[in-house]
Amino acid sequence: MKPPYTITNKILELVASISEKIGEINASHLYKPATELRKKNRIKTIQSSLEIEGNTLTEEQITALLENKRVIAPQKDILEVQNAIKVYEQLNTFNPFQLKDLKKAHTILMNGLIDSENIGAGKLRTTNVGIVKGSKIEHIAPNGTMVNGLMKDLFEYLKKDNDLLLIKSCVFHYEFEFIHPFLDGNGRMGRLWQTLILMQQYPVFEFLPVESLIKQKQSEYYSKLSESDKKGNSTPFIEYMLEIISASLDGLLQSQSVTLFTENRVELFKEKIGKNTFSRKEYMQHFKNISAPTASRDLKWAFEQNLLHKFGELRLTKYQFL
Repeated sequence: MKPPYTITNKILELVASISEKIGEINASHLYKPATELRKKNRIKTIQSSLEIEGNTLTEEQITALLENKRVIAPQKDILEVQNAIKVYEQLNTFNPFQLKDLKKAHTILMNGLIDSENIGAGKLRTTNVGIVKGSKIEHIAPNGTMVNGLMKDLFEYLKKDNDLLLIKSCVFHYEFEFIHPFLDGNGRMGRLWQTLILMQQYPVFEFLPVESLIKQKQSEYYSKLSESDKKGNSTPFIEYMLEIISASLDGLLQSQSVTLFTENRVELFKEKIGKNTFSRKEYMQHFKNISAPTASRDLKWAFEQNLLHKFGELRLTKYQFL
């Protein structure tokens, strides 16, 4: 069965806005090299997602762990971060449309953190659970005997439904939290998996700090999950998540509003083109707002810095980075 939700005018407006922003990003470029943006966003994402779950480590401490430096903190918090680092290092190896890959990611994420005689990391729960907030039961998850079937149905919806991937990723996130398929780690897994789903169609999501915005609006995150539970559909949560995604794209676009200099352009293009040969025209196509003389000066500078080879003469000149 298709999970229940309604496509509202607000959802349509947000989808249109998000699509425009993604188009704007794709039409220009990321001014910081992808490796730098990826590392920075990974640190923010890990810190934010784990802080939502009560982890105490700062971005500086997570950076230190990434660099294999010693950190003084509770051992459980360190292990949570180390596991998350391993998952993000393997992010591109997971197929977001396969349940077995979700289990594999959970195995890495929760290794050494789930202490259960019956069910460990990577195993769907078979027992019944309720989510308690303070002294009150916030959510009673579906019966343990139903979890495997519900998760298979959810992945079928993700693979086969014709709705936009933007919407399906939000629906998946909500339904995943509703089903609560694991004994622990469901929050961080649901957020991770939505990002992974979106990366399949929009690679820019690898550079978006969606998690840090969720952390800033953490009470609303849980409020919208609860509201969707009460209404029996994921519409409120879809609207919330699309607003978060839209705001994340705004932040990325604002961070790109800088003046690029010769060295910046050359470094960006090197990351994009790799070892392939290219012409001045192809270089200009990547930086649409520069003139032919500026492109020539850039490439002349790169040649003089021994950053690239040059073949041929005049209009037939080709270049290749070393």
